[in-house]
Amino acid sequence: MALAKSPAEIVQESKSDVLSKHATWERVNLIDVAALLNGFAFKSSMFSNDPQKGMPLIRIRDVVKHQTNTYYSGEYDETYVVRKGDLLIGMDGDFNAAVWQGENALLNQRVCKISIFSKHYDHKFLSYVIQPYLNAIHAETSSVTVKHLSSKTIGEIPLPLPPLVVQKLIVEKIEELFSHIDAGVEGLKQAKAKLQQYRQSVLKDAVTGKLTEQWRAQNADKLEPADHLLERILDERRANWEAEQLKAFEEKGKTPKNDNWKDKYKAPKSFNQKEQPLVVPSAWEWCYFDSLGVVSGGLTKNSKRNSFDKKLPYLRVANVYANELRLDDIQEIGVTDTELDRVLLEDKDLLIVEGNGSPDQIGRLAVWDDSICPCVHQNHLIKVRLIDKALCDFVVYWLMSLPGREQIKSVASSTSGLYTLSISKISGLPVPLPSINEAIEISKLVTDKLEAAQRTEDELTKKIKHSEQLKSSILSKAFSGQLVENHATEETAEQLLEKIRLEKDQVEQKAKLAKKKPTARAKKMKRRPILDVLMESKKALNVDELFELSGFQGEVTPEVVEEFYQELKDVTATKGVNVTPVKVGNIKQGDLFEYKEIKPNEA
Repeated sequence: MALAKSPAEIVQESKSDVLSKHATWERVNLIDVAALLNGFAFKSSMFSNDPQKGMPLIRIRDVVKHQTNTYYSGEYDETYVVRKGDLLIGMDGDFNAAVWQGENALLNQRVCKISIFSKHYDHKFLSYVIQPYLNAIHAETSSVTVKHLSSKTIGEIPLPLPPLVVQKLIVEKIEELFSHIDAGVEGLKQAKAKLQQYRQSVLKDAVTGKLTEQWRAQNADKLEPADHLLERILDERRANWEAEQLKAFEEKGKTPKNDNWKDKYKAPKSFNQKEQPLVVPSAWEWCYFDSLGVVSGGLTKNSKRNSFDKKLPYLRVANVYANELRLDDIQEIGVTDTELDRVLLEDKDLLIVEGNGSPDQIGRLAVWDDSICPCVHQNHLIKVRLIDKALCDFVVYWLMSLPGREQIKSVASSTSGLYTLSISKISGLPVPLPSINEAIEISKLVTDKLEAAQRTEDELTKKIKHSEQLKSSILSKAFSGQLVENHATEETAEQLLEKIRLEKDQVEQKAKLAKKKPTARAKKMKRRPILDVLMESKKALNVDELFELSGFQGEVTPEVVEEFYQELKDVTATKGVNVTPVKVGNIKQGDLFEYKEIKPNEA
C-alpha cells in the first residue's frame, strides 16, 4: 500500500463538488467525532458455512451485501459484535462503507466499525458523506495487488461540519430524493429480471420446437428427416476417424494389411429413449453429445512447458463465459507438435468450462470464432468439434436453456465445493436434434430475439447508471450546502468545533479513567460526594484526583465512570464551584475544580 498524501491534502487538492463544503462550515476529522474499532483476527480454523455452528462473521466481501455465509464457532469478546445500524468500512479492495442491515455478527479483521460519540454529528449524515472521501483516498492509493486502507487514514478524513440542525435537514432531503430514485431503479431492475425470464422462455421454445412450430408445418416436405441427418453425421464421424488412422499409418511409414484396424472404432451409444428430458416434435431425434462430434480435453499446465520451443496463445477458463469470449488477457503455453492436432482450435469449436465453485457457472460455454490463429486450450476447457457445424448455434442454445442446464447440473459432481465435468460426462449429455434447416431457422429467430432483448437491457442499464449519477449530484449539492437552506444558528462554526473538541477530551478522559487500576488505598476508600471533597480540599483538584478522592476508583467500570461524570456535571452547577481550564500554548489540557465559600455579601 502507498498513500503519498494525507486525506486533508487529497481534499484540499480535489476539484470534486462532493468533497467541498459550504463557506460557513468548518471541517472536523472523523476521529474527533467517532470511535474506530478494527476487526479481530478470528481463527479461520473455526470458520464454517453452517449457520448452526456459531456466530455470523462479517468479512470484507459481506460489508455491502448485509449478509454473510461465514460462521465462527469459537469464543469472542462482545466488543466485536456488530449490530443492525452500525457503520462499517471495508479496509481492502474498494474501501466500501455501508450501514449494516443484517443480523448481529462478528467484526472480522480488515473491517472497521465507526461509532459516533459526538452529540454534534449525525450518524446518518456520516453514512452519506463518508463514501466519496473513501473513493478519493482509494484513487490516490497505489498497490501491486490489492489496495489497503488504515484506520489512521480513516480517522484523518476531514469531514464537513454543518450545524446539527442542518445535518438533519440534509439527511431528510437526501432520503426523500433517494426514495423516489430507488423506486424508479427498483422498477428498472424488475424489468431486467423479466428480460432474463423472457430469454429463458425464448430458449425453451427454441429447443422444444415451439418457436418454429408454424415454420416446420409450412416446410415439412422440404426438410431432411432428423434420423437421416443423424445417420449421415454418424457416417461422417466414422469416416473422419478412419482418415485420421490412415494418416497416422502413413506418418509411421506403414500400410495396413487388411481392414481389421477399423474394428477399433468406438461407435457412439444409441440413445435410450427412456432418457428423454422433455417432449420434442416427432420429426426430431434425440442423441448423445458424442454422436454429433468429437469431445476432447486440452493441455495440462505445468512448469515443463516453459522450456518448450513452440509457444502458442491458449484459452483458459477466464476467457470463456456464457456464449461470450473475453480475450483481453491471453497468455501463451508451451506445446509439442504431437499435441497440436488434439488441442488446436478451429472455427465453431464449442468450449465448455469443466470446473467451477458455482452450480450456475459449471458448464458455461462459448463458440470459438478463430479471432486468434493459431490458438490452443487448457484442460479445464472441454472442446466439442461438431461434425456438422451448422448445428453449432442450436446446440449452444440447448445447453444454455433451463432444460439443458438441468442436464449439465445433474452430471456435475461436487467435491469440496467444486463442481466438475469430464469428457465422458459431456459425451453422454442428451441433445435434441432437428433437421439442419430447422436448426438454422431456430438460430436466426433466437438470435434476433436475444439481440432485441440485449438492446432493451442495455437501455435499462444506462438508466440505472444515470440514477447513480443523479444520486452523486444530490450528494454534491448536499455537502456543498446547496441542497437545503443553510439555517443560521446562535453559535459560530468555530464555537461548534470547540464544543466537539471539548466533547472528545471528555471521551478520552472517561476512557483513561475506565482503564485505571484501583490502588490499595483506593480500594479502602468509601464513596463520598464530590462536593464534600471539593469543600474540604485546600487546593484545586483535577479530574483524576477527584475520581480517586471521591472513592470512585474502588471499582472502575464504564458505568461508574459515567456516574462520576454525571455527578461532576451537577456539582459544577453549584454556586461556589469554579472550573478553571488548564492550557499549554493555548491548547487546553484539562480542568481544575475548586470550591470557594460564598460570603453573605457576595451571594
